[in-house]
Amino acid sequence: MYISVGHQADEHLEALDFLLNHELFKHNSESSQQSHEQRNGQLSASGFQQKLQHPESNQVSSVVEIRLDSQREQRKGVPEIIFGETKDIGQIITMTRKILANTGRAIISRVQPEVVESLREVFKTYRMRVRENARAVVIYEPGYVHRSTGGHVGVISAGTSDIPVAEEAVLIAEEMGCEVTCIYDVGVAGLHRLLEPLRDLLAKEVDAIIVAAGMDGALPSVVAGLVPVPVIGLPTSIGYGMGGKGIAALLSMLQTCAPGLSVVNIDNSVGAGITAAMIANGVARARKHQSQ
Repeated sequence: MYISVGHQADEHLEALDFLLNHELFKHNSESSQQSHEQRNGQLSASGFQQKLQHPESNQVSSVVEIRLDSQREQRKGVPEIIFGETKDIGQIITMTRKILANTGRAIISRVQPEVVESLREVFKTYRMRVRENARAVVIYEPGYVHRSTGGHVGVISAGTSDIPVAEEAVLIAEEMGCEVTCIYDVGVAGLHRLLEPLRDLLAKEVDAIIVAAGMDGALPSVVAGLVPVPVIGLPTSIGYGMGGKGIAALLSMLQTCAPGLSVVNIDNSVGAGITAAMIANGVARARKHQSQ
């Protein structure tokens, strides 16, 4: 047993050594020098501009090496999304150009207003969709055709302060081909406000519902106890005092006894939008198959 395992390990190491020393994995002296300059912050302004203007000539951004998952949408039905909050404008532009070249569309989340203006300037010949509340941007190549899957997602927010988080989930579900219907400001502090809009939402035969709530996070449990479709609880960082910043909302949703409620992390509207859209798109495919 031990000899066999050791022999296999040796074979694996030999295979790895072959790959690492293969010509395809070797960098020439020029790219190695560029990598050294990038690691040490020595990339010149002219070099940086050249990279932004001709990203297709280099697989490395101004700061980090980028490895796109270009087959993600084909594999999972989920587009790759650039998380903009922790990236500088150079990184965002470089990544956006690479994604556009691969898919014709780039989605950027959590972007600052000044970054949006820079993106407008750099991609002035492209079509741009900006959802200011959600701090999200989508850039399309000319001629990009937005697909429609037939899935239908409902998005509910407990309060108006939860709307920005809900809006990001809306954008993601729409970009995954779903129709989205929204109900805002129907929290448990005035539960009577929920009944009529929820009845209308169910009449439209939504396939999944996202419920965004902060403070005590009670609304997703209420909705899950009433509707016949999956509910995704989206705790928001709205709240204060003991268990503030979304902690009480998260724990309340996780502790629910209402059946059919799944929960994402605090402010994880991208995850909520993806999950709801995957459910809705799966149901839409089943409807289409059934009708044939």
